[in-house]
Amino acid sequence: MSMLASLVRAYERLPEKPPIGYSTEKIGFCVGLTPDGSVAEVIDLRADDKKRSPRFILVPQAVKRTAGIAPNFLWDKTAYVLGVTAGAGKRTAEEHAKFRERHLELLSGEDDVGLSALARFLEHWTPQAFVPPLWPEAMLDQNLVFRLAGERGFLHDRPAAQALWVRIGAEGAADPQICLVTGHSAPVARLHPSVKGVWGAQSSGASLVSFNLDAFASYGHEQGDNAPVSETAAFAYTTALNRFLEKDSDHRLQIGDTSTVFWADATDAAAAAQAESVFGAFWDPAIVEKKATQDIGTQLERIRRQQPLAEVAPNLDKGVRFCVLGLAPNAARLSVRFWWENDFGTLTRHYQRFLSDMHLDPPPRDDWPPLWRYLIELAVQGKRENVPPLVAGEWMRAILTGTPYPLTLLSTALMRIRADGEVNALRAAMLKSVLIRNFAEEVPVALDLANTNKGYILGRLFAVYEEVQRAALGGHVNATIKDKFYGAASASPQKVFRTLDAGAQNHFAKLRKLSPGRAVNLEKLLGSIIELMEPGDDPIPATLAAQEQALFGIGYYHQRSDFFRKHDDTPITESDQ
Repeated sequence: MSMLASLVRAYERLPEKPPIGYSTEKIGFCVGLTPDGSVAEVIDLRADDKKRSPRFILVPQAVKRTAGIAPNFLWDKTAYVLGVTAGAGKRTAEEHAKFRERHLELLSGEDDVGLSALARFLEHWTPQAFVPPLWPEAMLDQNLVFRLAGERGFLHDRPAAQALWVRIGAEGAADPQICLVTGHSAPVARLHPSVKGVWGAQSSGASLVSFNLDAFASYGHEQGDNAPVSETAAFAYTTALNRFLEKDSDHRLQIGDTSTVFWADATDAAAAAQAESVFGAFWDPAIVEKKATQDIGTQLERIRRQQPLAEVAPNLDKGVRFCVLGLAPNAARLSVRFWWENDFGTLTRHYQRFLSDMHLDPPPRDDWPPLWRYLIELAVQGKRENVPPLVAGEWMRAILTGTPYPLTLLSTALMRIRADGEVNALRAAMLKSVLIRNFAEEVPVALDLANTNKGYILGRLFAVYEEVQRAALGGHVNATIKDKFYGAASASPQKVFRTLDAGAQNHFAKLRKLSPGRAVNLEKLLGSIIELMEPGDDPIPATLAAQEQALFGIGYYHQRSDFFRKHDDTPITESDQ
């Protein structure tokens, strides 16, 4: 099934889905009108939270605004409705004039008391009448709706207004064509509704499907005629996508710069909801707490322990199709970073393979860190906005499909380690996963005392030199050998290790006086590692390839971690030594 077709099916299953021709928008204020068109009151609809967030209200669908001026029906921002704005507003007068002209034309001849009240209001309103306290300054640039004084419903909810909106839609409908999504003959959408909520995209929304430039035209077709999608299908897929992208939606994850939405397709609604909850918990442990469901946590734990989904949740193994869509901003349009659709059982097996690739001992402080925590390790200064833009999407695609990881994951991890010398569990796990999946390397999960890979050996050796320095000098070191030499040692070891060995001998001389037993143990360990090297004039290579640099980091991590364990493998802290 295509992405758009799957989203159309998802729209049909949405709870409290908006009817065709309507959309849920952020509304800040309501203007109460008397039947003669005068203003009875101005009502603040915003929430009482610190940000005074606007309310989400179902209104006639927003128009698609590009460069032109186009008013919405019976609602809009203050620049259109009242002709006032907080900024300079170079087009404010034109926007208000267009709103007034269109509504007076549409409402002429209407005998509904509410619609007539709005027409009278627009006939007599001037922007100079916007004066506090009746008109609060906080209202500027907010969306507003209308209400007839004394009534609870809004003007656009009146039967006469809804009937008029249906007639407006019918009059503007294009000639019917075969819809590429549904296969039925219907009027084609020339411009598709905007998609909002994608991180980094325009706040007013962006297009997922767009032919709004001459360069995109083909065989004389313009706009949506190039790939006919009916107005109904365009409304359905954008409505579902906007619902999934809402801030507090249970259907979205932010992975780097990629806004990821997901949904399940199943005849059993309960099974679909269960699959969505489990998938969300795969990548964000906070979802388990948010759901407050013990079953999800138990199932997740069993899946992570590599138990087959058929045993954990037989109702999800077959019969549940799962869809995952990754979107990223691209000017006024959206780019699809990845699209995946398959059985939930297949998805779970790929997730378990990802966990197996990443398994490391000792594990990260949080046993199952969310994916964004790994991505932070690839970012300069550990900031989310510095995550390399293509790595997140390509890595997620590889996890979902079970294909090789992007090699940029390896190169970026190595670059960050060389830059700051930090080799933690998250970075070591990423290095291990790429070596296993992309290069079919045999990478040890825990410290391997017999591993003869030269990168792994040199990483262990570097960790020993660092420990000798720490044991001899304690915390009285401004910069450790890791801070000074890790980057060079992992890439060009021959240039560095002679210097490190000479420094270690000086540290051993001091350590023998402070702690003879500790000195003997470290000397024995150093000798056992050197014995693993290939014999020759100089067993230390001049350079290490990227895969060997990765094993260098893993060997360093394993050996260094082993120094902070007791002999019975009980973890201890540096202060305990």
